[in-house]
Amino acid sequence: MNDPFSLAGRTALVTGANSGIGQAIALAMGRAGARVICAARSDPTETLAGLQGGQWLPLDLSDPMAAQGVFADESVDILVNNAGTIRRADAVDFTEKDWDDVMDLNLKAAFFTAQAFARAIFDRQGQGAVVNIASLLAFQGGIRVPSYTAAKHGLAGITRLLANEWAGRGINVNAIAPGYIETANTADLRADTERSRQIQDRIPAGRWGKAGDIGTAAVFLASPAAGYIHGAILPVDGGWLAR
Repeated sequence: MNDPFSLAGRTALVTGANSGIGQAIALAMGRAGARVICAARSDPTETLAGLQGGQWLPLDLSDPMAAQGVFADESVDILVNNAGTIRRADAVDFTEKDWDDVMDLNLKAAFFTAQAFARAIFDRQGQGAVVNIASLLAFQGGIRVPSYTAAKHGLAGITRLLANEWAGRGINVNAIAPGYIETANTADLRADTERSRQIQDRIPAGRWGKAGDIGTAAVFLASPAAGYIHGAILPVDGGWLAR
């Protein structure tokens, strides 16, 4: 029997693969046997160094339609919508630009990239998988991140909608909701001794997550082992939501 967790013979495109969670996902998929395309604005040198046969695809998803021509040129089986940004300010002070910048990249680009991917899969009558990177803020409100919260709630909804439409057409669509992960984006939180302790005290696992924890979860959702999983929002949070 073939290994149901193997991605051998498949091609994965990971957006935002330069560092952090995106890098960990790209490397994990490479270890699982996939050929990995790292879609990023700048050269993901460090990520490519850890991949055999990896490829950089220059792609700036601050233009939500930037990926429209990508999948006609590349036979991609797995799409990971990871690219994202965050802006922080009190709701009463939040600007329209900060709202639009986050929504365009975190939600609009994710939808239209998935749309382009699905059209290519349907054209070749193939099968594929979409893994969206959501957040605990797909379930919670958070503070001082209104557009990020809205985008991640929206991404959870779009994940379910696309699963409803595409599950019967050969594409699995699911999402991962990372918890508190040790990345550059959380460096300030971890540097705040009191806040970091408060966060860790609430996590049943008793530690911050590693980017690799998200990478292996993404491999699972993209693999044949998850063939009957559609529309799931999988928390990888050390038990945060269970507390």
